[in-house]
Amino acid sequence: MFEAILLGIGAGIISSFLTGPVFFAMIKTSIERGFNAGFSLAIGVIISDIILIGLVLFGSQFFNYKAEFDKYVGSIGGVFLLAVGIYYLVSKITVHYDSNTLQKVSKRGYVLKGFLMCILTPSTLMFWIIVSGIISVKLNNMLNEKLVCFFIAMATQLGIDGAKSFYSSKLRYKIKEDALKKLNKIAGVIIIFFAFWLIIKTYLKFYA
Repeated sequence: MFEAILLGIGAGIISSFLTGPVFFAMIKTSIERGFNAGFSLAIGVIISDIILIGLVLFGSQFFNYKAEFDKYVGSIGGVFLLAVGIYYLVSKITVHYDSNTLQKVSKRGYVLKGFLMCILTPSTLMFWIIVSGIISVKLNNMLNEKLVCFFIAMATQLGIDGAKSFYSSKLRYKIKEDALKKLNKIAGVIIIFFAFWLIIKTYLKFYA
């Protein structure tokens, strides 16, 4: 059981920093819109990961996942991320330091955004498939210990993402509007780059 806990902590730490554009978007959102928005985004990511982990653990009993399905997920995910990146590039930022403004954040919207950004990225599913394979070997394929491991992983990831959102939101009072505009552009470029990488990779693998 101790090994399951250690593996879970390790998986949670790695997952928290391997979510691609979500990592940067979470920091940017926390700075711009506050802790509630950033943490809501993190919750959306966690919900997505829980669903993917469930598919990895139990889906094989009911659903035969094929590698060719990646072309649909990759295409849809690439287009979605491209739209998000373009939105970051063209959107205008107005910094509101009034706490009343932060309370008006649409938490459900950010939860949905984090969920879609994560679940439509094939690398996330592949990550949990790889982690599941490693855990199965290390824990002798014992389901109860695997469940504990994944629970610890999710708790660790949520804790780290919560800390990122909290400390990023604290920096908002020290960052000027021009800096946020630059951060917005950088976030857009990074997400667009990742979207093109995903689309090109999917095209070369399945359509070229």
